[in-house]
Amino acid sequence: MKLPRTPTMRRMPTYLHRLLRMQAAGEEWISCAELAAYMNIPHILVRKDVAMTGLRGNRRYGFRVNELIDAILRFVGWDCPATATLVGAGALGTALLGFSDFATYHFSITSVFDSDPAKIGREIHGFPIYDIAEIRWRLKHFSPKIGILCVPAVGAQLTSDILVSLGIRYIWNFANVCLQVPPGVIVQREVIAGGLAVLSAKIKQMEAGEAATEGEDE
Repeated sequence: MKLPRTPTMRRMPTYLHRLLRMQAAGEEWISCAELAAYMNIPHILVRKDVAMTGLRGNRRYGFRVNELIDAILRFVGWDCPATATLVGAGALGTALLGFSDFATYHFSITSVFDSDPAKIGREIHGFPIYDIAEIRWRLKHFSPKIGILCVPAVGAQLTSDILVSLGIRYIWNFANVCLQVPPGVIVQREVIAGGLAVLSAKIKQMEAGEAATEGEDE
C-alpha cells in the first residue's frame, strides 16, 4: 500500500479537531470550502485530502460530520487503540504526558521511564515514573506497540536498542539524532527545530519584501 503524502497526514488532525467541535455543537454537515477557509489553504487541497479517505459527499451539502470523522479516524489508523511507553520524563516528555488530545486518537501511554532519581517514584500528570533500569522486566510480558523517545541524543541509540529488543517495532523519536534500527522497525523522527527553521525562513522572506506563503504549510 502506498503511503499518503506527509503534508496530507499532518493536516488530518486539524480537520478532525474542527469536525469534533462541530459534532459537539450539533452541526451535521461540512463542506470542503468551509474546511479550506478554516485552515486558510486552497480548496483543492482539502478536496484531495478528503478524497483519500474514500468518503463520498453530497453535492449539495458536502459531508456528514459524523461520517467524515469516522473516515479520517480509519484513514489515519486511529480507529484502533494503540499503546505506548515513554522514555524520558523531562520537559518535553512531561508536555506529552499532559497532552489530553491523545485520547481522541485512541492513543494511550501505559508506562513512563526515566533515569533521574528525583523523578523516579513520583507521578507526573497521573503517570508513575519508573526507573529505566527496570524497563526490561516491566515490559517483558506487556510490550506496547510504540516507544516514545524523549531522551538526550547521547542516550537515544541505546534506549532505542532496548526498546527494539523488547519487541517494539514503532518508535516516535524526539531526540535530535538519526537512529540506526534493524529492518522491520519504523522510526518517526520529530525535529522541533525544523518548524522553527521554516518559520524563520518565512520571516526572512517577508522582511526582504517578498510575499511569504500564508496559512498552513502544504
